[in-house]
Amino acid sequence: MADAVEFVEQPASQQMYLIAGWRQWADAGSVSSGLPHYLIQRTHAQRIGSIRPDGFYLFQIPGTHDLVRPVVQFENGYPQSLKIQRNELFYTGDSKQGVLIFLGDEPHLDMERYTNALFHIVRTLGVKRIVGLGGVYGELPYNKERMISANYSLPQMQDEVSGLAVSLSDYHGGASIGSYIARRAGEQGIEYVGLYAMVPTYDFSMLAETGSSIRIENDFMAWLGIMRRINYMLKTRFDLSDLERKSERLLEVVDAKIDELDRSEPQLGVRDYFARLTADFTEVQFNPLDEVWEDELRRLLDDDEPDQA
Repeated sequence: MADAVEFVEQPASQQMYLIAGWRQWADAGSVSSGLPHYLIQRTHAQRIGSIRPDGFYLFQIPGTHDLVRPVVQFENGYPQSLKIQRNELFYTGDSKQGVLIFLGDEPHLDMERYTNALFHIVRTLGVKRIVGLGGVYGELPYNKERMISANYSLPQMQDEVSGLAVSLSDYHGGASIGSYIARRAGEQGIEYVGLYAMVPTYDFSMLAETGSSIRIENDFMAWLGIMRRINYMLKTRFDLSDLERKSERLLEVVDAKIDELDRSEPQLGVRDYFARLTADFTEVQFNPLDEVWEDELRRLLDDDEPDQA
C-alpha cells in the first residue's frame, strides 16, 4: 500500500511505537481525536507523513445536505480554503525510543486498503506495537477513575493487557475502526492494543422541563487514565502533570454544573441520583507504583554504572 502513504521523512529509533486515533464513531470525550492532538501539541511532534485521502471518503450521501462533504470558505467569490479529510502522522522521540502519533478521519470506503496503508507505515518504520484509542459514553460517576476496556490482536498478549487494570472486551456488534484494525493486525502478526474509556454522560430530559443533560466533551480524566497505562505499557515518559491539573479543573466545572442544575431543577434530586450512582459503582484504580519505582531505580543504577572498556 505504498501508493497510499506519503512520507516527508522516516525517523529511526531502536524502539518505535504508534499511538493512533481517529475522528470517528467511538470518540466519546474526544478520547480518539482530542488526545492524539493534545499529545502532538504538548510534545511538539513533527509531521512526517500521511495517508492520502484518495478513494476513502464519500462526497455526499443522498438525502443529506452536508454530512460528509468537504467544507469550503469563499471570500469575494474566491475559495480561500477547502477542508478535506486528513490522516496525518507525527513523530516525537530520539534514537532510543520514538513514538508515532497518528490522527485521521475514519474512512467511509475501502477499509482494507486503508488498514493496509496503516500497516505499511508500521512495517516501514519498524513499529513494535500500535495502541488505538476510543471512547464510549455511559452512566457512571464523573468523580471516579474512568473504566477502561481493552482488546488486543494476538492471543499471547492477554496476560499483559489484563495487567493494565482494564476489562477485556466481550463486545458484539458493529465494529469501530480500532476493532477492525485489531482483527486485521492479528492476522498479520502485528501487536495492537485498543484502549476504550467509558466517559460520563447524563440525560435528565425526560424529567426536566428544560431538557437538561450533562456530557463531557473533552474528558481529561479519561485521557489521563489511558496515558498512565500507555506510559506503563510502553515504558514511555510522557509528562502527565498538565493532564492531572486539567482533570482537577474538570471536576470543579462538573461540580459547578451539577450545583446549578440542582438549584434550577430541585425536583430532579440530582445529588441523590449521583449518590446512588456512586454507591453502585466499583472504582478500578491503576497505580502500579511499585513497578514504576523498580524500573526507575534500575534505570538510575544502569546510568551510574561505569562504561566498560
